[in-house]
Amino acid sequence: MREPSFQHVPSPGNLDRRATKWQLRTRTLAFGRRPLVMGILNVTPDSFSDGGAFFASQQAIEHGIALVDEGADILDVGGESTRPYSTAVSPADEAARVVPVLRGILAARPEAIVSIDTSKPSVAEAALALGAEIINDVTGLADPQMVELATASGAGVCAMHMQGTPQTMQDNPTYANVVADVFNYLQQRRDALQAAGIEPARICLDPGIGFGKTHAHNLELMAACHRFHVLGCPLLVGHSRKGFIGHVLGDKTADRDAGTLGAGLALARQGVQVLRVHAVRPLRDALQLFEACGGLVVTPEST
Repeated sequence: MREPSFQHVPSPGNLDRRATKWQLRTRTLAFGRRPLVMGILNVTPDSFSDGGAFFASQQAIEHGIALVDEGADILDVGGESTRPYSTAVSPADEAARVVPVLRGILAARPEAIVSIDTSKPSVAEAALALGAEIINDVTGLADPQMVELATASGAGVCAMHMQGTPQTMQDNPTYANVVADVFNYLQQRRDALQAAGIEPARICLDPGIGFGKTHAHNLELMAACHRFHVLGCPLLVGHSRKGFIGHVLGDKTADRDAGTLGAGLALARQGVQVLRVHAVRPLRDALQLFEACGGLVVTPEST
């Protein structure tokens, strides 16, 4: 059956193609009415929101455990900042940051579902050996070795859209139509990963909020996330504390956690399956109340 073109993507109320499961390396995530919450653990000195706060291994381990205990469905651990104009680190340095932290967290919370946020195959391989279930790659698994690793390991993968690199992506983001362009890229990347041997059920897609987009681009993508369900893969959105929130509020210095919650509820209403955030408990509480008060439009029949 021919896949619908972008122009025929479902309206917000048509969620028939919304993915209901995500197959990981040894486990399966099932999606219900509420999105799952992915907690962010940056083991870096320079990430845009919390760089340096958890750079020491013991601090990072304690914070990761706390996020799991607060209800993070997935814990996303990264050892290299991908903020605009960040400095790349070597595979050895990145592994030295994340390996002790992964080991400590999984020793204390073996039930935790851990994702490794990396574009380096050697780092991903080390993380998978320790028990990570997901490879979360901002380059969309551009490295053929990463694709080979994902295929051989059976890990769940998340392929993100980014225009340029972290060092260049905010120089002059330009699109003919940001929603259509990102949609087409994710469709092509999904097809390429499947053709390379990654099972369709293991692929998640991320439109890449803040990665080579202006504030206007980010807002347009956020409002159109429902359109991406036609791709048949789970959707992951990382909007937490990003610059578009301060732009909308008219205050670059404003605390962005409340804005993160507001945006998260808008994504939940569109059936987005995974929300990646710094503050786990507030979002879980907000989603619970949003559902209890009738905010969600995703029905049990469509999940």
